[in-house]
Amino acid sequence: MSAQPRLVVSAPASGHGKTAIAVGLLSACAARGLPVAGFKVGPDHTDAAYLGLAAGRPGRNLDPRLVGAQRIAPLFQHGATGTQLSVIEGAMGLFDSLTGQPEIDGTSAVAAVLRAPVVLVVDVASMGHSLAALVHGFRMFDEMVHLGGVILNRVASPRHEQMLRTALDDIGMPVLGALRRGDLPNVLPARAHGPVPVAHRTVEAIRAVRRLGEAVAGGLDLDRIVALAASAPALPGPLWTPAEAAGGEAFDQRPVVALAGGPGAPYTYVETAELLTAAGADVAVVDPLRDECLPAGTRALVVGSGLPEGYAEELSANRRLCTSVAQFAADGWPVIAEGVALPWLGRDLDGRPMCGVLDATAVTGEPTVAGYREATAPATSPLAPAGARITGYKQHRAIVTPRAGAVPAWTWSGGNPEGFVWRQVHASQLGLHWAAAPEIAQRVVSAAIAGPAPLLPPIPLRPTSPQAQPHAPAPLAINLNDTVDITTS
Repeated sequence: MSAQPRLVVSAPASGHGKTAIAVGLLSACAARGLPVAGFKVGPDHTDAAYLGLAAGRPGRNLDPRLVGAQRIAPLFQHGATGTQLSVIEGAMGLFDSLTGQPEIDGTSAVAAVLRAPVVLVVDVASMGHSLAALVHGFRMFDEMVHLGGVILNRVASPRHEQMLRTALDDIGMPVLGALRRGDLPNVLPARAHGPVPVAHRTVEAIRAVRRLGEAVAGGLDLDRIVALAASAPALPGPLWTPAEAAGGEAFDQRPVVALAGGPGAPYTYVETAELLTAAGADVAVVDPLRDECLPAGTRALVVGSGLPEGYAEELSANRRLCTSVAQFAADGWPVIAEGVALPWLGRDLDGRPMCGVLDATAVTGEPTVAGYREATAPATSPLAPAGARITGYKQHRAIVTPRAGAVPAWTWSGGNPEGFVWRQVHASQLGLHWAAAPEIAQRVVSAAIAGPAPLLPPIPLRPTSPQAQPHAPAPLAINLNDTVDITTS
């Protein structure tokens, strides 16, 4: 049994201010000297990064769809070890879900699994006594979810606040704080930057987190919120540990695995680095936006899906690293690429030259393709054996042509094959959470120790631009856009 104070910060819908308040709450409590941890429901790398920056320790994701509901509590306990308060920021509204199945992967499902009280953030700018009806409905909707209090955001005046407090008092719902219009500054860097400002520890990101902490400390009753978190019952079950999850054989050497990210955050889920380390690797951070070469002694490269597509110009401008990565892949070393790392390995993205490892080109489209995929590996690679199945998440605008190589990275129902497997390169726009399949770390470390893959007989290429690399694989003769669902959050 593990007694870890915790609460979920949610809202009736997106746009009520829950991210700013969750980040501010962690910052305010950390400023008091309280050891805290931040978590994000769902696959969002950006919010998790800012929660981590505010907490002073890595922000983590809790996504039942990616890792399985049975791993949510163990992963939470692992990330919350040694803390006195954990703040779990919800996704969308409390009873919403990216898949339309909130009972499986919504914020309410995570709150129920963790037995965590919920604090509901409500933008009350245009609300009066109807607030009580809304809150009462949320409280009664699911008996497995405990609504422990409300935070009033964008209150118009002292009189407005008193009216709202009276309405909630009539239904016995505690008010844990109130913020006036303008109290909560809009200071977090634009979401288009993703976790990059946190990874780079920019002044803008650090200052934004501090200002949110000051605003929350001035408007919320921190003592009551901490007491509510402490009322959460002990969690039963085992603690997830990277060492036990990675398992496998012990190696005599520790190969260097380069993981894309920055000093403030990786461009993937935190557990990736932990699993690689537990599997026997020395993880070295490489920033595709800043570093001009791979870390010394690198024997494998992993680029996660957290790096946003908006940095195509910076990726292209880093020609030295592009050349280094192209040679690394051509020499047969393992390269795992997700998200924008797929077009980065291609010839060009929006006309800008990239690494040229793969005979593919990409352009940025208008719609955003987003959603979960139940994927199957059609061939063996350093990432997975043939036939392996896993759930991933993709969110991108880049359209890659061809969509797949001669050997695709993944297949899934309702869509055409996607991605590339060539020698020891596995590249796809699908992002994975390795805690769902910790054996991936063992496979990558084993491949790094085994060394370069033998050079295959040359495969004739179709005519390409001069930027194409001599070792690029032959593509399938297809040019298809994604046929998957398009969603927004």
